[in-house]
This record gives sequence, structure tokens and C-alpha cells, in this order.
Amino acid sequence: MDSKMSRSERVAYMTARLVANPSRLFGLGDFAEELGVARSTVSEDFSLIRGALACGGGGVKTLPGAAGGVMYKPRPSAEQLEMIRMDLAVELARPERVLPGGFLYMTDLIFSPQWSEAFGSYFASLFEPLSADAVVTIETKGIPLALMTARGLGRPLVIIRRNSRVTEGSSVSINYVSGSSSRIQTMSLPRRALEPGSKVVVVDDFLRGGGTVSGAADLLAEFDVEVLGTGVVAATEEPREKLLKDYISLVEIGRTSDGAARVRCNAPDLPGSD
Repeated sequence: MDSKMSRSERVAYMTARLVANPSRLFGLGDFAEELGVARSTVSEDFSLIRGALACGGGGVKTLPGAAGGVMYKPRPSAEQLEMIRMDLAVELARPERVLPGGFLYMTDLIFSPQWSEAFGSYFASLFEPLSADAVVTIETKGIPLALMTARGLGRPLVIIRRNSRVTEGSSVSINYVSGSSSRIQTMSLPRRALEPGSKVVVVDDFLRGGGTVSGAADLLAEFDVEVLGTGVVAATEEPREKLLKDYISLVEIGRTSDGAARVRCNAPDLPGSD
């Protein structure tokens, strides 16, 4: 840096770096050298930052040792998680979102940076204790949500394709029955995408019968990869019996007698929890 910062400027700078890079480890020595101050000064600054970020639903995690440092973990509070679900339920219940055939329009929310970041924070908060090696999604609408989840967890994103890509090398493909159309479809994953024995979480936008996400689990099993949990933004009330039994959904969508959308918020329980 060209000039020495005041403490308030230094704290603001370090806070901005942490928040812009969730789950990235920053060494205290690196900050000390960059800002031209002692490590003890940086440590004191982080004490202030830790308290401020905790009030906003995040946390600063400290890793001790020579190779340690600090990282920011964006973790919404229970109240903030509830607000995400409530806001989503209100938005999806708008009459103009119901399309011909009874479909619900969600694309604008899925590809909104603000909404996808909120969804990603939600799933990252719930999946953090599972210590997954990667976040997996199925192209294409699940990509923004899964990318924000991967960012929050500090893990790579792996995308299951509808068709194999020659630019990604050899792939494994399987056929599966789509839950929404009952048609046989294909999905594939490059052989080098995941190491055997990896543990992953799956994130997608919508779940009706569960055929697509269940097919993704079957494909991952071919790689000897374990699915620790699955999260979707919305799931339908019907059919009640889905091919996928264990998943998290922010909201559940049904229909009233006059055809309007009925949206119910779900509790943020981890898959398999009591």
C-alpha cells in the first residue's frame, strides 16, 4: 500500500476483503505485510471485525498455527433464514406467476443475483456441518443456486450435463426417468469431475417427482461418490410419494381449488435429522 491507513480504514478494508471472499483463508501475516502493521495489530482488528460480522449473520473463523489465519463464513441467523423463506413464499404466491398448464414461473428468481445469493447462503448454512467436498447440480437452472452455495462453503461446483461435452474428456452417462414428464432422458458427468470416495451435496431449483435428482444420485454412485444432502428451492405437494425421500426444500407448492398457487414454508432441518 502506498500510504498507511488509519485503523478505521484498515478495518473497513479487511472486512471488505473477507466478505468478498467467503471461506477463503487469509493469513494474518499477509495482511500485516500488506498494510504495514504488526501481526498483533491485525489480530486486534479482527476482534472488532468478528463482533461486527456476527451481528449481521456471519462469522470469522480463526485457524491457529503457522499455516492458519482467518476466514469469513456467511451464516444467516434463524430469523434471517425464516425471512428468506417467507419472502420467497410471498413472491411465488403472486397470481401472475401461474402459467398455462399450472406451471409456476420461477426463472427470474433463479437467475437474480440477489435471490440466488440468498438461496446459496441458506443452503450453505444448512450444509456446512456435513463437510462436503463439492457441490453438485444439474444444468441449467440449478447452476446459479449451486454456485452461490459452493461459494459460501468454499467448495468447487460440479455440473451434471444433459449431454456429454467433448471438451471435458471421457464421461459416464446414464438414462433416467424424468419425474415431470415420465420420459427417459440422459445425463452425464466427466470422469475427472470428482475423485472416487468424494462426498457431495446436491442443489437444484425445483423438485416434482424426484426423478432427475434421483438419477443424479445414481450417476454419482457410479463414481463411488456419496450424496450427503440435497436442497431445492421449491418442491411440489404432489406427488406425495417421490423418488427422492430425503431432501430440503425452502417452500412446498400446491394448488387451491380455484387454481391459485398455495405456497408453504418448510423448516430448515438437515436431511436425516430428527
